[in-house]
Amino acid sequence: MSRPRPLTNLSSGRANTSEYQALTPRTPHSRAGRAEEAYQPAQLDLDDDDEEDGTNLADAGHQQVPLLSSASDTFPPTGYRNLGDDRSHGTKFAMGPKGKWVMDKMRSNLPVLAGSLLASVLLFLAVVSYERPGELEKYVGAKVPSNSTTTGSNTSEFVSVPLPPTEYVKECYEAHEKHPKFGDYWDATENDYDVAHTEDAQVCSSTITYMLDGRIGLLSDLALMAQAAALARERNRTFLVDDTYWDRGKWTDHFEDVRTLQPGPEPGCKPPPPEEYVACPRTARHWIINSHTAKYHFGSRFENHYDDAYAHNVNRKKPSFERAAESLQNTIRPNQENARLIRTIRQELSSHTHGSNNYISVHIRRGDRKPSFYHKAAQIPVSEYVEAASESWSRLGLSSEPLAYVASDTPEALSEIAEQMNAFSLAKSVNAELRELASPKGYFQSEFNELYDLNERVKLTRGMVVDFALLTGLWGESDEVKLDPEAVVCTIRSAVCKLSAAALGWDRAFGDVDKMGNIDENGRRWVEIDEHGAIVPVWVPVNMF
Repeated sequence: MSRPRPLTNLSSGRANTSEYQALTPRTPHSRAGRAEEAYQPAQLDLDDDDEEDGTNLADAGHQQVPLLSSASDTFPPTGYRNLGDDRSHGTKFAMGPKGKWVMDKMRSNLPVLAGSLLASVLLFLAVVSYERPGELEKYVGAKVPSNSTTTGSNTSEFVSVPLPPTEYVKECYEAHEKHPKFGDYWDATENDYDVAHTEDAQVCSSTITYMLDGRIGLLSDLALMAQAAALARERNRTFLVDDTYWDRGKWTDHFEDVRTLQPGPEPGCKPPPPEEYVACPRTARHWIINSHTAKYHFGSRFENHYDDAYAHNVNRKKPSFERAAESLQNTIRPNQENARLIRTIRQELSSHTHGSNNYISVHIRRGDRKPSFYHKAAQIPVSEYVEAASESWSRLGLSSEPLAYVASDTPEALSEIAEQMNAFSLAKSVNAELRELASPKGYFQSEFNELYDLNERVKLTRGMVVDFALLTGLWGESDEVKLDPEAVVCTIRSAVCKLSAAALGWDRAFGDVDKMGNIDENGRRWVEIDEHGAIVPVWVPVNMF
């Protein structure tokens, strides 16, 4: 077939200065009524230059060469396209190189963006779950944890109840290992359990029991017990003491029955059967605490709940301090025998004050209690106790020669301090009954049961009760001579030192504490000479074991 002859009678697509514009024939690619030349790749690169030159391809919409027939071998033409033929019908504009680069970057970073969004959502859910336990369960319609009792630990396999102290710590370990607790201190969870209870109207409906297990020293036990008694007062539960495994005799060998001093909401109710005691969780009906399980109940969650979150340094601990002080005054008090011994030693000490009734107390702990790492010496020298006592005496404006009541677990420390200052102690009493209460050697808790029989352990415990009363001025009676220490010099590693501060009272112990929790160095009467305030807060209520 012969090639068609090119059209020769068409006007040029170039601008015509003639008064009349030549018509352009329609083709399938001239929907707009005129032919437009498509940009070639090389021309696209020059677009920006053209725009800067001001030409802007003004004549790009007109034919440059004659149209080709559809029968041409080169149809559809590559140089003649309607504007927009190379675009999809749904796209309004062509994407430049920069836009393609942005889209490529977004596609490549899509997994990172999705992961960040998911992490933010999970973090938000975790915060809600921690701050408002049960809220998410309510939102999705899941079962909300309640305080209902279900059968938990089984005590039938044990011959003796209450359980041995170590069994209670196993109970707490398993409970926290399987179901870590979050939320507030008293929040219940769906995994909390309790043992089955026998219904008896004469049995206390809800109790907190402190178990004396013989694992730690007397004052360490009293510090933990003081906080437990405070929890019982706050939660309106009956407070009990269990001395089944105590190595110092019976509680009433040394102190009054706590049921008399803190009767609770149900005076005269019967203690629950020992098999109903539960160590963890603390929301159980009959919660029992000992020195082994204290770390599960008096740790960070206790501090978060009971510390003053808006205070600084020692001011944060003021609520726990006042709770301990109230327990020492009203719940933990010596029995009649120990009260008699305290009166006797106070009367003798008063005679050494020559009528001023001024003295300063010093506690020197040796044995198994070493100084903190802030102190380079293996033991704090007695000379430092003497120096601190003399400085405090002068600072508080006392004019006469310093007189110290000294309590120590070692006779050597008592002899050494007596050579450096005027000192009085149980060992120097003219009363033989009081002298027998003095410690014969350094105190090592691990050896206490092996070195002494039960009668000797009871006697040494009685001596510590008397010493603590004279160190702090605690447990005075109205008919006694008013005799309180002007200050207490001690080391923070000892529980005696911690409780001495609570026994003195907040204002006497720390003076006028400022808003930042700094102790009043001029007015303080609790003088700690081991850490010297290097660790904040300078006072904590209990030792953890």
